[in-house]
Amino acid sequence: MWKTLTLATTALALVACSGSKPDEAPADIAATPQSTAPDGATLGYSAERTAYFGDMHIHTRNSFDAYIFNVRRTADDAYRFAKGETIKHPSGFDMTIAGGPLDFYTVTDHAEYLGILPAMNSKDSPLSELPRSKDMFSIDPGKIQAAFQGVGASVRSGDKIEEMYDEPLINSVWGQNIAAAEKYNEPGVFTTFSAYEFTSVTTSDDNGGFGGGNLHRNVFFRGEAPDRAFSTLDSTNPEDLWDWMDAQRADGRESIAIPHNSNVSDGQMFRLETYNGDPLDAAYADQRNRNEPLVEVTQVKGTSETHPDLSPNDEWANFEIYDELLASNIVSKTKGSYVREAYQNGLKLQEEQGFDPFRFGMTAASDSHVAGGAYSEADFWSKIGIVDGLPFQRGSVPMPGIKDWADQPDNQTTQNAKHWFSRWSASGLTGVWAEENTRDAIFDAFRRKETFATTGPRMKVRFFGGFGYTADTLNATDLAKQAYAGGVAMGGDLVGTGEAPSFIAWAIRDANSAPLQRVQVVKVTSSGEAVYDAACSGGAAPDANHRCPDNGSSVDITTCTTADGTGAGELKALWTDPDFVPGQRATYYVRVLENPTCRWSTWEANRNGTPPNPDLPTTIQERAYTSPIWYIPPT
Repeated sequence: MWKTLTLATTALALVACSGSKPDEAPADIAATPQSTAPDGATLGYSAERTAYFGDMHIHTRNSFDAYIFNVRRTADDAYRFAKGETIKHPSGFDMTIAGGPLDFYTVTDHAEYLGILPAMNSKDSPLSELPRSKDMFSIDPGKIQAAFQGVGASVRSGDKIEEMYDEPLINSVWGQNIAAAEKYNEPGVFTTFSAYEFTSVTTSDDNGGFGGGNLHRNVFFRGEAPDRAFSTLDSTNPEDLWDWMDAQRADGRESIAIPHNSNVSDGQMFRLETYNGDPLDAAYADQRNRNEPLVEVTQVKGTSETHPDLSPNDEWANFEIYDELLASNIVSKTKGSYVREAYQNGLKLQEEQGFDPFRFGMTAASDSHVAGGAYSEADFWSKIGIVDGLPFQRGSVPMPGIKDWADQPDNQTTQNAKHWFSRWSASGLTGVWAEENTRDAIFDAFRRKETFATTGPRMKVRFFGGFGYTADTLNATDLAKQAYAGGVAMGGDLVGTGEAPSFIAWAIRDANSAPLQRVQVVKVTSSGEAVYDAACSGGAAPDANHRCPDNGSSVDITTCTTADGTGAGELKALWTDPDFVPGQRATYYVRVLENPTCRWSTWEANRNGTPPNPDLPTTIQERAYTSPIWYIPPT
């Protein structure tokens, strides 16, 4: 993105499948019977847990790559946005969160040079007198780009620019972000965490700058945070970050790290060797799983579940694929970059060597750099700031004054849109199942991986596995209570008994989004993968190929109006793997698909009175992914 500175019958046992009409309000799966709350619990406590939604990846003016794009919003602004207030975008328009306030939110500014660029642009700071500062904030695009690329190169290499590395200032701004998180944290109502981004980037073939494979992690503290954040200016090696986290944990400061955008990691995020090229071993797996129990599977810069080249038999694999390395037009290597493949490789390692370093649950976030995430296709503002804040800048409409796409010029703006901004997504949100909306309860959900990722809508999804579930369980008024008692939830290990387990997959639509089309179970083994439709809208049954029939939904591209067909408000199924092998390890997770709707680029083209960009998808199927359940054969 730095180049944008130039712009300054079915074999499966489907025991039950319900599909309420789209205009019906299904019973909320969060409204489960409540046990007596323990002392000190907040209002709304539920032993059977409630779904809470949040964004765990937000940047403000204190991130070097936000401030340079005219972002001036603070951590306070970010939390106010998440609570429903309106804030300003750098391009001048109002931003208000779609779907109402969130339950939790986290500012994760880059730790590298945290707060330094604002100081360099302040006449009250000695940093403003640096030659680099004068270049960075000059009116000469060449000087600006060179100065800023130098910062990117420093972050990538880990070599400090000594004259602008003001550690007391960096630590002070880190303290301010901690203070903001404390200020807005309201147990039972709204949860925040002290957090930051560790910005590791592998080298690439370009000269300098920030381009390369993404190895970024967001680091979250359960409670007390340390006085300083470990950044790539300490070490670019994520394994050194884990060492630091382990040391903090030994001192009573618990944390987790969540990798993001593995899709553009150039095959490095889930590589089968260490950062320094050594073989993986059990100690590596233990440390990684301890420190990285979750992975971010979808966000603005694309979706990292899988890729058509890795999953050619998955008709839904080609979803919001973004594959160019950070700040580059170089295409990222596919192998080693996607979550589903990592699950498979982890199982191989477990079977062959006795350890699995890739046992992570799934989350999602926006990675917004303007303090507020854009989660709705109908109300999208991308992520960076002044270079992608308007529709023509992100290629959804032609350049100003042009109506025909054939007349679109070839310039830096259109190239940036073609390679980056037009291919970005209105995504995403993390859902957690927790007893209450507090730091401890939500962090505990992170730890046990009872999390799910959505591409923006707030659909609710539950996934359980066990050996005693029946149709009566599926239809019970206390389904969640029985499911917890009789098995494991998403994120758990299901130890085999010799018989085939059964799984409960349950989803409820977001009332502000489209009806549900289908619920799928994705199965991964060391030798392959399979996708099974487990519940179909309209009460239909999957066919012999485990696929739901067409449910009659449609989208009018010219108006973005939709016909719901038999799209459902609620889908649930009791499913048994038709290809179950008792002695074979397997990873199972649920994917929920909505009916198709207009993609954000189509919404913007319609508002502009121009045809949609012919190089972009016109529709999208919003979706959710649960954390897996790992089946472990009996010994």
